[in-house]
Amino acid sequence: MPGLRRDRLRTLLLLGVLLAADLYFHLGPRVRRRLRPRERPPGCPCAHRAATSAPRPAARHVPPAEPDGGGPGSKLRALFAHPLYNEPEKPPLLGPEDSLLAGPEALRYYRRKVARWNRRHRIYKEQLNLTSLDPPLQLHLETSWIQFHLGISRHGLYSRSSPVVSKLLHDMRHLPTISADYSQDEKALLGACDCTQIVKPSGVHLKLVLRFSDFGKAMFKPMRQLRDEETPEDFFYFIDFQRHNAEIAAFHLDRWEVNPLYCDTVKQVYPHSSSGRLLNIIDMAIFDFLTGNMDRHHYETFTKFGDDGFLIHLDNARGFGRHSHDEVSILSPLSQCCRIKRKTLSHLQLLAQADYRLSDVMRESLLEDQLTPVLTEPHLLALDRRLQTVLRTVRGCIEAHGEHSVVANGPTGQSAPDSGPS
Repeated sequence: MPGLRRDRLRTLLLLGVLLAADLYFHLGPRVRRRLRPRERPPGCPCAHRAATSAPRPAARHVPPAEPDGGGPGSKLRALFAHPLYNEPEKPPLLGPEDSLLAGPEALRYYRRKVARWNRRHRIYKEQLNLTSLDPPLQLHLETSWIQFHLGISRHGLYSRSSPVVSKLLHDMRHLPTISADYSQDEKALLGACDCTQIVKPSGVHLKLVLRFSDFGKAMFKPMRQLRDEETPEDFFYFIDFQRHNAEIAAFHLDRWEVNPLYCDTVKQVYPHSSSGRLLNIIDMAIFDFLTGNMDRHHYETFTKFGDDGFLIHLDNARGFGRHSHDEVSILSPLSQCCRIKRKTLSHLQLLAQADYRLSDVMRESLLEDQLTPVLTEPHLLALDRRLQTVLRTVRGCIEAHGEHSVVANGPTGQSAPDSGPS
């Protein structure tokens, strides 16, 4: 009996210690955070929007920025006026087979989606006995995201001259958000549909799928790091934070672009052996090197456009992590295969000239963004340094194999030179 009492006493003491630890380390900090007056962190970009008890004034309509940006003396405007940026796409678009979506079929599909949304929300409000004066959502053909979808062709997601992109960016800034939720593919992957949760759990970063009042959707990534905060040198790359500003900067940059014998094997594998796929991969590698993005596990294409379809540059959030380091291994497709499109090379050479310097046109382009400054000055200057590395790599390939073998003139070009001796 005395031994049993001692065991009970030990159990009670252990439970007491666990409870005290939980109060001290878990519940205590939460209570203190609740009781502490809310303060905005220093340097918060929204500090000027401090809440007041006065009613907010009506929103002022802000017209979308001109796609070419800048005024007299603008390097960005001069760049987009250059003949290289005004060449017609080749081959020309001829018919419906060159567009990703068939207009009437796509509109019928979108109308069914809107009708399903309205039906579900009507049932939801009836179950909770809610009343709302908001009218049902309507689908309008002129909506920017619909026009963007219908404009996707075999040449790319959008053309630089298209006004739709500016309108789409304007709408994402100003339209009300009506819901935040898991994406449909994430729900299917989890095997459940819990609409009370709004966090998209893939990766290591918070992501929200937002829906706007025009029924368009966007992926939202909140700010986790300051713009001038570099990835630590000893940090494991794939657990690094994803950066909201990296996605924005990658959009603006996209308006250009350890086995040395490995490419010899790749060239023999379909579809790299008989299409422009390899050249497109090299283009993407150059883009990733400029941004410092090592997180390119795979690439995606639209199957409708076949083996020569363009690559979709998705997920750039781990770019622009370190401006002081250039990861040359990202350039392996270029350095090992020694192939590049003539159009790509011409654009890179143009951006290396003082009148069209890459850092200058990027700086100017980013000024149009609502979150400016998107990149710090060291990251902008790193673009010029990395661009010179790309051009040196191309020059080395030309010296080794000759310009005729390295620079591809057509959409597919010729077969790449062997990496080994002849």
